[in-house]
Amino acid sequence: MPLVIRMARAGTKKRPFYHIVVADSRSPRDGRFIERLGYFDPLLAKEKTERLKWDTEKAKAWIAKGAQPSDRIMRFLDAAGVMKRKPRNNPERAIPRKERKAKEEAAKAAAGAAPAAGAAPKAPGAPAATAAPAS
Repeated sequence: MPLVIRMARAGTKKRPFYHIVVADSRSPRDGRFIERLGYFDPLLAKEKTERLKWDTEKAKAWIAKGAQPSDRIMRFLDAAGVMKRKPRNNPERAIPRKERKAKEEAAKAAAGAAPAAGAAPKAPGAPAATAAPAS
């Protein structure tokens, strides 16, 4: 049974509140879970300690048993100093779509022009290459 440590949404419409749970990966996001480890309230200010309350010792124990943390939970573990999260880099995200498309088209045009320019012109008076007739 593949286990994951993830967040299950609670709260009302436009007022999110999340429970941090250990669940079977095949169960629905807000469905059945094995154990509740804490909660996360994204509406509170980042400085408030009530924003995130959870038992990191239980999380470590579940990870030792084979549970895989989700990306957001991995961020929490990294902030707590329990696990190290691999940094991600997506420099294309900051570039507007129109500029990205123009850049791709310019790269394609340059790639198309490069093979044509790469063919060396024949020297005048050089014999032409003849192709062997197909039998």
